[in-house]
Amino acid sequence: MQAPRAAARRTRAAARVALSHYILNGIVVALGLALISAGVHLWLGAAAGAAASVGVIVVAPPDLAAPRRGKFWQMLPAPVLGIPLFLAVQLLHTRPLYLGLLLVPATFLAFLAMAWGKRGIPIAISVMFSMIFSMATHPPDNLALALATTKYFALGAGLYVLWSVAANSLLNARYRTQWVADVMLAVAALMRTQARQFAANDDTGDVRAAPPSQLGRVLVDQAALADQLQSARNFVLEAPNTPRRQQLAAMLMVLLEMRDHLVASELDLDALRAHPASAPALARLRLILTELAGEMAALADALLWHRTPPPALDRNALLADIHLPQDEESERAPRLGPTEAMLTRGIANRIGHLNNELIHLTELARGEREPDLAVVRANWQMFVSPTEWSLAPFLSVWRWDAPPLRHAIRATLAIALGYAIAVGLPWGSHDYWILLTIVVVLRGSFSQTLERRNHRVAGTLLGCVLSVGLLSAHPSPLMLLICVSLAQAIAHGFAVRRYLVTAVAATVLGLVQAHILYAGMSPTFALGERLLDTLIGAGIAWALSYVLPSWERTQIPMLVTRTLTAQARHARVALGLGQLKATDNSPELAWRLARREAYDSLSALVQATQRSLSEPRAVQPPIEPLEHLQAHSYQLLAQLSAVKSMLVLRRDRLTPSEIEGPLARTAERIEAALRVRPADVPAPPAPSGASVTPSTGGPVRLPDPFENNLNPWLLRRLDLATRIASQLEVDAARILRPDTV
Repeated sequence: MQAPRAAARRTRAAARVALSHYILNGIVVALGLALISAGVHLWLGAAAGAAASVGVIVVAPPDLAAPRRGKFWQMLPAPVLGIPLFLAVQLLHTRPLYLGLLLVPATFLAFLAMAWGKRGIPIAISVMFSMIFSMATHPPDNLALALATTKYFALGAGLYVLWSVAANSLLNARYRTQWVADVMLAVAALMRTQARQFAANDDTGDVRAAPPSQLGRVLVDQAALADQLQSARNFVLEAPNTPRRQQLAAMLMVLLEMRDHLVASELDLDALRAHPASAPALARLRLILTELAGEMAALADALLWHRTPPPALDRNALLADIHLPQDEESERAPRLGPTEAMLTRGIANRIGHLNNELIHLTELARGEREPDLAVVRANWQMFVSPTEWSLAPFLSVWRWDAPPLRHAIRATLAIALGYAIAVGLPWGSHDYWILLTIVVVLRGSFSQTLERRNHRVAGTLLGCVLSVGLLSAHPSPLMLLICVSLAQAIAHGFAVRRYLVTAVAATVLGLVQAHILYAGMSPTFALGERLLDTLIGAGIAWALSYVLPSWERTQIPMLVTRTLTAQARHARVALGLGQLKATDNSPELAWRLARREAYDSLSALVQATQRSLSEPRAVQPPIEPLEHLQAHSYQLLAQLSAVKSMLVLRRDRLTPSEIEGPLARTAERIEAALRVRPADVPAPPAPSGASVTPSTGGPVRLPDPFENNLNPWLLRRLDLATRIASQLEVDAARILRPDTV
């Protein structure tokens, strides 16, 4: 019984990958390569077709699924920078010394494109590819031949830029749907991770009581979701001026709200897991959350397959029926704070918000509910990343401690060393393979370089075996073109998702493309020489990653400061009184912007901490206080999300006169606690257990959250949020001590 279920899960997972925008984009790249190469081959001959295919391969890295606005300018830098460098390498092909003098400064300038972040990385790769693949061609006998080869290269590159812009525009609607479905699947995965925490244990009720593996998994999933949400915003919120676009934009807005409810759903789990009598209730809550995750994944599948999803199940009745027996002693003498029974009801109530949002999402997908255009219009443009190229990143990189500058120097030294070794090898006519390995392995962080090194070596071994087998069969030109196009589709489609697959496909692509360029060379050279070249290139990249390293600990103080500042601003805006005085649930742009920055800053800190785990222990940042700070930041977001939900969704059950003062005081105290202090200021004392927002009249039993009067619950959330902010203050002081940074 288990085997068929496992097979079904694997089949669904494979189908989701096959229907993703990554694979569709890879198919677009491969189809463009095949059409342009075949067309130029038929028009101008085999040599022209081979050079044109190189032009396509060189400019393809920046071609990712992107908004229509700015797509042309995203693609343009690769051919503008690559064509002159391709020609220069052609002219210097037979003069190794002068070629080396070109490669070194050109590499430095190319890798400075990393200053533009994710947008600059593929440009740097394209520029390096233009030089390296020019080295893979036959040395031209004269200037006319060099100009002709460059002309065909430029023809292929130019045609592909036009193809990519047209294909991206044509597939815009499909890409929007795929992005929303991907976010749904990410939220479903986070739901399942969250559900695994609903398991009873014997831990104490500390905010960090969740097992590190579980909490770490939640933080990593949240960080990945934050990145995915921003990419989805860029796509889905671009010009939502048709009913379908408005529908998808509204669905994305609902997913953003679900992220908040999901964060809040784990509040109070620490205390309940330590209470033996809560195990049955926690099991039921875990089952319901898992079912919601499955329904969310099924909704994503329906979008990907263009199917109408079935109506969502309403689980509010099941959630309202979850009770924990009241303790008789607490019935006779009410204690300060909630009983375990009330905590259980509170969690059930918050999972009910997730249930309601999933129903809302399904109704939008089925066309049974109109999108809230006010929310869509409020988020349009405000949350979309700019597409214009600016000189600001380039001008700001000229600092000795700037990671892009250090990486550019490191890459330049690696290419210089690799080229010097390649020229001295007996198979120096294939020196480009060492440089290609260095370019694809060497990354800005040590952990990424280490991962790429291992995958590159393994992928090259498999790719060489496949290439030798293919070329030994002496395939026809048409079959070679099909193989190159297929390898390009796989390499491009899996570059972000799974680099090992990309390494295998890229090896096949490179070797077969080299065979085409050399027009009939023997395939037997490939295996041994390519493996040695790969090992040399990977070894150089790994060794040079220790030169001028950008260890994560150098970035940690800045990331911690950014996180604290974002958390303080989010608290100030989330606890503002404007929502209480509003006559409707109108969008709050300031809060949404503050919320995004709070999640994004925490995501950047989590990712940097994860990368630092692969670095030498002597240069690692203080991991334990960093993990505590991340956990407390996540908990503060959860508390404030719960407060915001009450202010937005349940304000008819609040008494403004009783909560306005506590809201303002809490915002002030959180801002004061999260104010970044100089590193030499002593760490503050650990927070006391005294309540900062006590209810008047002494201990009060919290009401059932499914009933009226939520004032006591909101006051409790404010109290806990203030305590967590004090703990964050302690964590930050431990991290920013002079002896730890």
